Amino acid sequence: MDLSVRGLAARQLADYRARTPGTFFAEEDHPRLGLDDAYAVQAEVARLRVEEGEPVAGYKVGCTGPNVREQFGMDGPIRGFLYETELYPSGVELSHASYANPAIEGELAVRLGEDAEIASIFPIIELHNYVFRSRTPNLQELIANNGLHAGVVLPAAEGARWRGDEPPAGTLRVEINGETVEEGPMSGVPGGPAGSVKWLRRHLAAYGLALRPRQLLLTGTPLSLIPVRPGDSIRVTAEGLGSVEAKVVA
Repeated sequence: MDLSVRGLAARQLADYRARTPGTFFAEEDHPRLGLDDAYAVQAEVARLRVEEGEPVAGYKVGCTGPNVREQFGMDGPIRGFLYETELYPSGVELSHASYANPAIEGELAVRLGEDAEIASIFPIIELHNYVFRSRTPNLQELIANNGLHAGVVLPAAEGARWRGDEPPAGTLRVEINGETVEEGPMSGVPGGPAGSVKWLRRHLAAYGLALRPRQLLLTGTPLSLIPVRPGDSIRVTAEGLGSVEAKVVA
């Protein structure tokens, strides 16, 4: 890559904070990134954010389920960082103007225990800036933009204790304004939550990183990315594991 990782990371972070993410990728003649370049940019953005007072809360595993793979036209998995400053309680009001083309996913997350193994599982709402600027969306742009991640809405209670390797049974459902807009089996992500966590451990190790006790991990979704508008009330329910809500305001 001809452009320095530090220079691009600083630009990426400035764009993210200005709610104009990834403008680099709109340039026809921008230097091409490899996957390792994209992860290096992501890591440098994380370093800058931590340095500026935004601790890492955990990681997301993305582009795992069949719906998102088809929607994006690319195969994962990929990973991104989660930040303590972007964790919100159930019932939060989210300003539409604070995001770029905001969209949500209903998803399963896990909380690691003190042994850095899966301790509990529960539904979350993942927030996204649904913006691709390349002519053809690609993994490099997705990774450098931290998987389009823009925050997480957490449930009031973090679900049931869960130590098994088998995916939970039942349905994951997204409702907007009281209407079901999408639902699917919680087992719809290949390997289930445990498989996503195993992949993440191996992947992080290859980049000199590791999971830590009490971290939050987003494990992927069998559902699609859903754009939202001001006035939308969102509810995500994981059968037998609880629900989480948010409202989008202007």
